Amino acid sequence: QVQLVESGGGLEQAGGSLRLSCAASGLAFRTYSMGWFRQAPGKEREFVASIEWSADDIYYADSVKGRFTISRDNAKNTVYLQMNGLKPEDTAVYYCAAHFGVTRIRIHEYEYWGQGTQVTVSS
Repeated sequence: QVQLVESGGGLEQAGGSLRLSCAASGLAFRTYSMGWFRQAPGKEREFVASIEWSADDIYYADSVKGRFTISRDNAKNTVYLQMNGLKPEDTAVYYCAAHFGVTRIRIHEYEYWGQGTQVTVSS
């Protein structure tokens, strides 16, 4: 079955950096666009970034543009989210997700989801 396993979350100070990884198995990774989403306490899950299989199309939420970078290694079936310049408002559970086909930014268009990894940014 399809599994998406996130790692790399933790506690970081404002201005610091974290790198999240999401290892995928059970799917033809090269045919899937991958996305990162996040959900803060009491808030709805929101789009963070997405990347098409070839990395030709990449999208970011305005709130992270210029600070976060999404990338993927198709040989390792892994997608990454490099987070720099972290802010307390980046505190959330971060989820990776997979969508068959071209990249999307809407939550309901993703077929598979990981369990999430907690990111906490202290001020």
